[in-house]
Amino acid sequence: MYFDTHAHYDDERFKGDQQELFGAMRQAGVDAIVNCASDLKSCQSTLKLAKEYEFVFAAVGVHPHEVGSLDEDAVQRLYQYACQTEKVVAIGEIGLDYHYDFSPRDVQRDWFVEQIELAKEVELPIIVHSREAAQDTFNVIEGSDAADVGGVIHSYSGDLPMARAYVDMGFYLGIGGMLTFPNVKKLLRVVEEIDLSHLLLETDAPYLAPVPRRGERNDSRNLRYVAEKIAEIKGISAEEVARVTSENACRLFQVAL
Repeated sequence: MYFDTHAHYDDERFKGDQQELFGAMRQAGVDAIVNCASDLKSCQSTLKLAKEYEFVFAAVGVHPHEVGSLDEDAVQRLYQYACQTEKVVAIGEIGLDYHYDFSPRDVQRDWFVEQIELAKEVELPIIVHSREAAQDTFNVIEGSDAADVGGVIHSYSGDLPMARAYVDMGFYLGIGGMLTFPNVKKLLRVVEEIDLSHLLLETDAPYLAPVPRRGERNDSRNLRYVAEKIAEIKGISAEEVARVTSENACRLFQVAL
């Protein structure tokens, strides 16, 4: 049983074979997927996927790349999306991205806080994007009492002390294909030291395909490679990794499989 806690199946790269692919994933033991929106338009396509496929759940939110174009009505629209169906299980993907700075940093921080407040209002966990903004991301989460709703730090890439601080606040760490890449000593240490009860599996499909699929379009069937790597690090079976991380995801998103 695999639970993919972060994917983007409304991406154009899945347009031609989405239905066929979802059928293959079920046969490969993928029991649940959280499709994450990145802007207001993809909130709608994410909700559509969740309505069409029983095993697909939705996260609605605006990625830091896209917040520069938001207006004062955006929060109300996000609120409506979040309350549209019980299959909305999180607010995301939200956060900070200082690598590209497609949106001004102060605007990113303001909208990060705004969407955390929305999550608290609708009582949903958050899915957090953080790239080259580790300390600011942590400061916003801590300062806005985001621990009240909890969530997951997507594609965790921070150090071990920060990982422990997030876990202490009740957050999970999202682990994906990056764990299988070379030269990820910091992430390997995090996975070695943080208890499995605080980890989630994710793909970020169609991005970040793991070795040996690196460079290809990623999908949830590749979760097994991540589970196998975690199992190798922790000296347990891949089946145990899949089971525990799925239980963690069900607990966080309050879904039953």
